[in-house]
Amino acid sequence: MTPNNNYARFIHFLKDELSISSASIAVAERASISSTLVDRKPDFSAFPMILWQYGLVTLEQLDKIFDWLETTYDFN
Repeated sequence: MTPNNNYARFIHFLKDELSISSASIAVAERASISSTLVDRKPDFSAFPMILWQYGLVTLEQLDKIFDWLETTYDFN
């Protein structure tokens, strides 16, 4: 599975399972872009924490995000 496909599945989960709005996701995407990167691509490894830090998800939703990521992807 390609990284773009992984990201699309993740966004689908956020929208459909957790009812996170597209506007909230867009805020987190903008916040995840590191100004130190030359190509200014979003850092999606921090995406769940950014959603929480900006108050866009609750702790319960954050827990569900981490559970989903753990069961969906093999990080080993």
